Amino acid sequence: MTTDNTACILCSRNCGLTVTIENGRFTRIRGDDEHPVSKGYICQKAARLEHYQNHADRLTHPLQRLADGSFVRVSWDEALGDIARRLIAIREKHGGRAFAFYGGGGQGNHLGGIYSQQLHKAMQSRFVYSSLAQEKTGDFWVNGRLFGHQTCHTTEDVEHADYVLFIGTNPYQAHGIPNARDALRDLQRDPARTMVVVDPRRSETAKQADIHLQIRPGTDAFLMLAMLGIIVRESLHDRDFLSRRCQGFAQLEQELLAVPIADYVQRTELAAADVERVARGFATARAACVRIDLGIQQTLHSTLNSYLEKLLYLVTGNFGKRGGNNLHSFLLPLIGHSDERMQKYPRTAHHRMFPISGLYPPNILPDEIAHAGEDRIRAMFVDSSNPVLTAADTAAYERAFGKLELLVVVDVAMTETARMAHYVLPAASQFEKWEAVGFNLEFPANAFHLRHGLFPPLAESLPEAEIYTRLLEKMGEIPPRFPLLERLAGLEPQITGHVLFLGALAATLARKPRWQPYAASILYRSLGRTLPEGAALAAPLLGLTTVYSRRHSAAVRRAGHRGNKLTLGAALFRAIIERRSGTLMSTHTFDDTWSLIHHPDRRIHLAIPEMLAELRALASAAVPGADFPFILMAGERRSYNANQIFRDPAWRKVDRHGALRLHPADAQKLGLSNGARASCRSATGEVEVVVELDDNLRRGTATLPHGYGQRYRDSTPTGPQINRLTAAAHCDPLTRTPFHKYVPVHIAPVAT
Repeated sequence: MTTDNTACILCSRNCGLTVTIENGRFTRIRGDDEHPVSKGYICQKAARLEHYQNHADRLTHPLQRLADGSFVRVSWDEALGDIARRLIAIREKHGGRAFAFYGGGGQGNHLGGIYSQQLHKAMQSRFVYSSLAQEKTGDFWVNGRLFGHQTCHTTEDVEHADYVLFIGTNPYQAHGIPNARDALRDLQRDPARTMVVVDPRRSETAKQADIHLQIRPGTDAFLMLAMLGIIVRESLHDRDFLSRRCQGFAQLEQELLAVPIADYVQRTELAAADVERVARGFATARAACVRIDLGIQQTLHSTLNSYLEKLLYLVTGNFGKRGGNNLHSFLLPLIGHSDERMQKYPRTAHHRMFPISGLYPPNILPDEIAHAGEDRIRAMFVDSSNPVLTAADTAAYERAFGKLELLVVVDVAMTETARMAHYVLPAASQFEKWEAVGFNLEFPANAFHLRHGLFPPLAESLPEAEIYTRLLEKMGEIPPRFPLLERLAGLEPQITGHVLFLGALAATLARKPRWQPYAASILYRSLGRTLPEGAALAAPLLGLTTVYSRRHSAAVRRAGHRGNKLTLGAALFRAIIERRSGTLMSTHTFDDTWSLIHHPDRRIHLAIPEMLAELRALASAAVPGADFPFILMAGERRSYNANQIFRDPAWRKVDRHGALRLHPADAQKLGLSNGARASCRSATGEVEVVVELDDNLRRGTATLPHGYGQRYRDSTPTGPQINRLTAAAHCDPLTRTPFHKYVPVHIAPVAT
């Protein structure tokens, strides 16, 4: 029996864990009191991680699919050799446009993403699709226009706010804020603080709120515009902040003064007095912040919603201050910047879609594969993702993936997507290797947790670093050894701070420019050989900590790290390697906020022409799906669902079927009782569900959870495959973000 420290991998919070291990299994999981952010906090989902680590669908060796659909075991050398040959042939015949990548670093597996992105470069392709691009790209696009760069990302200081506005989010289940349930409890108990929840459902968070605005689905933009209209008309906006820190307010103010407040409030089906009360309370609070999530990022007007929620805290001056919303620093570059006006990023062949933050939306991928032109997608890698179940329109994905000339899946389990692959490559689990996540979203103090491996890789599975490095070697992109770099890497880093090694690496890449895209694997093969056992995967962090420490040197020193401009990054790197409970990597001041803005004038540019045009068009917006009696909010967060990371349904203590929740009065009208089987049908498809009565819902709405529908041990699907109901075309016109939270459906009893 051993005890060790690691982190949860189920949501963006990645809370620190202390685990007890016996005979290769987790026998006890609790919060890690030493973790610099979570400080011992844990929710019920993390306690079930044994069901992720050990289950019957784990992959143990590479597999090749035969013509009859069955799989045969092959060696790594056979698999990677054939994949390399086929990739090179497709690249040489059809060019980089024929290749696309999906995922890479998903499910908290972000070090793996550093290595997988090298394959895009080897294939001369920029076509990267991921779940972020069906959730957050509207937010990233707006950030780019407001703050000057799409990597400018905001966070919220709920802990120190007097007034907190939760819109389209249920932190009690979804988390997303530090130690969510403790933070909600503190908010609820403090009479000097106010919590407001905007949600069509009386969620667990809404039950704790001072005010719950039970809004009509799809009308969030109308509510936020009405609030902004009230704030500006009553001169509750912060003129000093807007004058000193922003530009473009005069143009925005003109639009907000023209908002038909009474009409927009009526569309939300909320009481005008409640909307006015919240608008005035938020605007006059000492410190207020807004926390949002997919509830408004995957519904009607999703990109406009991302703009308006930011205007709420910007117009009131609740930005760059304690208790407000703030920007923050990144160590891992999870996203990039790719404005649609940048010529170096190609548009897709079929939809002519541009990338946002370097990512293309999954909604368009089936069409890009089925495209009739010569420039269609012919080969794909899917890494740590299961788009057949998680992207809109499962049937379309099944048809499209069946047309690919080469589909390779890298994963820990035999997923629904893996079943369609030509090759399935087994990755080590997240607890069988050193790993980390890039969801370091804190301000002013920011931390990074490098998780040490707890178990040896299962059977023949390999970490992604090894898989992609071997593949690059098979493709002839890099050699297997770098003798000079290996010798220099072995020098005592406490003396040199890796200065000689980094200098030699820079000289090597300058001399061999074709190796530059593969710096991660070069670091892995050279510096990695000198690091503690298993830590080779973390070698690329040295380059990232060097860049981070140069960019934020004062903040890194405030966090207790020591060194000059050449060695500070190496000191931070060593601290990250050594500290098993995570590392405080920087402590900023609120004045640093303005240095994180990328516009040359260091000001926030409020007037975004595309958003102002959509704002004006909102008054005449039609309500989609009027011929369907119910609005399904698909992908609800519940006590026991977690994307696709759990496959064994035994992990769930409740809600084994992933029930369709329905208001009792609606169920009675349909002749449905608790536990009855029903058909849920959209314009795209139909699924059979188990009904659960829930009077916390609005009449005319229903919910289904995400994370179900897997075929565990070749069983029939466990729970609903909700993306048989969603349509690729039902999405935001700018970003192609799907409207998963607004799916018009019919519900009827199943005939017996």
